Amino acid sequence: MPESPEVQALAEFLDERVRGRTVSEVDILEFRTVKTRQNPPSTLVGRALGGAERHGKHVALAVGDDTRLVVSLGRHGWVRWRDSESGELPVDAPPALAEVALDDGSVMQVTDAGTWVSLGLFVVDDPLAVPAIAKLGPDPADASYSQNDFEVALGGRRKQVKAILQEQESIAGIGNAYSDEILHLAKVSPVVHAAALDDDARSRLCTATIETVRGAIDARRGIPIDLLKAAKVAAMRVHGRAGEACPVCGDTVRDFSFASTTAQYCPTCQTGGEVL
Repeated sequence: MPESPEVQALAEFLDERVRGRTVSEVDILEFRTVKTRQNPPSTLVGRALGGAERHGKHVALAVGDDTRLVVSLGRHGWVRWRDSESGELPVDAPPALAEVALDDGSVMQVTDAGTWVSLGLFVVDDPLAVPAIAKLGPDPADASYSQNDFEVALGGRRKQVKAILQEQESIAGIGNAYSDEILHLAKVSPVVHAAALDDDARSRLCTATIETVRGAIDARRGIPIDLLKAAKVAAMRVHGRAGEACPVCGDTVRDFSFASTTAQYCPTCQTGGEVL
């Protein structure tokens, strides 16, 4: 699942390449991606692009002064950039569901690797017209994000903190992978409820959230967008590392499944030695 560090790198990549260019053609290969049927992406042909920005796990391309093409990446969505120097695609490359061609011959291909279409395209006058963006909570990548924002998200809720970290309405941009990394850095169990955290644990968790998100954004910046997933995987300390040694204490990283999701964690660092 795309998360804020990689989506931020994607937005910056697109901002450099689309700013000042004109849309020459739009080809929708999967009609289910279009979520604004009254205002389809084809209406953008002939219009100039003003840049790109991130909203949580979504990318918005400015079209003129009053329109945005929002790409909601969903669970497996991504963007592939094709220009005159692009080579052949790997045989296992995910299919393009939509293509936006620009006046310099480059093409932005929107892809989805899942077995069902999770990706969405919206043509709106304001990103907040996209329901998922309108509901986003504060973003830890923002310089203004504070301990108070984090406390509002946690509250005294009897809900597992891993689920809260991934709850876009509470904290924007974090998914399964970075929630595991945050919890490991903070030395907090993935199954503990927010209401059970003491002040020290809450402070550690807030600090770990900000450091993990902002640190990953800095680390991903400038990496070619087709290599971002591999860079993310390589940087993980515990997520996806079940059976390997914890880089902090050397204990074996464990895998735990619950509530239709999974978590990777270190028993020594996070659960007092208890195997979940």
